[in-house]
Amino acid sequence: MVKIGQFFENYLKKESFFIDKSVLFSNYVPDEIIFREEQLQEIANILAPTLRLENPSNLFIYGKTGTGKTISIKHILNSISEIASNNKIPFKPIYINCKLKKVADTEYRLIARLIEEFGQEIPSTGLPTDEVYNIFYKLLDKEKQIVLLALDEIDQLTKKIGDEILYNLTRINSELKNSQICLIGISNNLVFAENLDPRVKSSLSEEEIIFPPYNALQIQDILKRRAKKAFKEDTIQIGVIEKCSAYAAREHGDARRAIDLLRVAGEIAERSGSHIVDMSHLDEAEKKVESDKVISTAINQPKQFQSVLYSILFIAPQKKSFFTGEIYEVYKNLCKQTRLNVLTQRRISDILAEFDMQGIIHATIISKGRYGRTRDISLSIDENIVIKLKEVLEKSLNLT
Repeated sequence: MVKIGQFFENYLKKESFFIDKSVLFSNYVPDEIIFREEQLQEIANILAPTLRLENPSNLFIYGKTGTGKTISIKHILNSISEIASNNKIPFKPIYINCKLKKVADTEYRLIARLIEEFGQEIPSTGLPTDEVYNIFYKLLDKEKQIVLLALDEIDQLTKKIGDEILYNLTRINSELKNSQICLIGISNNLVFAENLDPRVKSSLSEEEIIFPPYNALQIQDILKRRAKKAFKEDTIQIGVIEKCSAYAAREHGDARRAIDLLRVAGEIAERSGSHIVDMSHLDEAEKKVESDKVISTAINQPKQFQSVLYSILFIAPQKKSFFTGEIYEVYKNLCKQTRLNVLTQRRISDILAEFDMQGIIHATIISKGRYGRTRDISLSIDENIVIKLKEVLEKSLNLT
């Protein structure tokens, strides 16, 4: 039996497949972003007034997961920062991922996080929210500058704490004398703004840019460029990148998923002692990434979303397809068990639409004439993932 210390010694002596694995992680921002030239130019046109110390329009960017929204914004913010620095223009970019826990799950925490960006810390709880806002205003207005605040997964923010926060952020400019703040919202939910309070939507006065999904050939090109930087030469079997691209194109043109798949396939191949990343490693990676994605999505959802998802998993073994009303009946009984407030059936329909967008279910809207519309729903995830997902949800909802 190999001792752990010896295992690590042997590991150090092994040659790695990778030259630079960081290229295959989601936080990597390439020098050149291909197949997004049109969107980058649109964003640049909208945000360019920043360099003249003029406040640009608020901007909302929509598109499904893995369509290049985040890296495009990060790329633009980096470019503006560099030009601003070279020309001594007072400019401050702030990027926040609203999906992260303990960052934007309350209004207090979000403003506290913004205060941190200006070099000051406040207690994680305890102060009145008005006082937290006042601290933020003073720091923001300390000197003349334009602040670009990018809120990624902005729909997750409003889901957790409501859309009043957006109204407050957009109204800040009327109270500032020196600074101006511009809001950039990034969302996978294409109808996010439509569900905002009319007063909030009016205060935003935003411009919108849609990012379309990548096709298989585009994903293939992106992967080849990343693979060239990430892997040693001749370590990827011919056809692996093409198959990886096809997997991701099937999933709404998700380039991020394709990059994750390639990295995980490389890691699996390396652990197995193989000298090459082949198709079997890719197939294994596909199962692992799909499982991780679904489980991670479920864990990060509010309890109401988890309850709806658990209701679907409860019905699924009994029927191949089912309707919104059937899910709603199970969900109502589950709310009694978990002591959650029962949401309206319309709100449950919105949640089902999100699960459809995330690829967890497949939903087809069916018209019933004067009786309205319903969704014909079926699960889109592997049976092995369902078992693990059910366990995770039972634990989260205290059903065990």
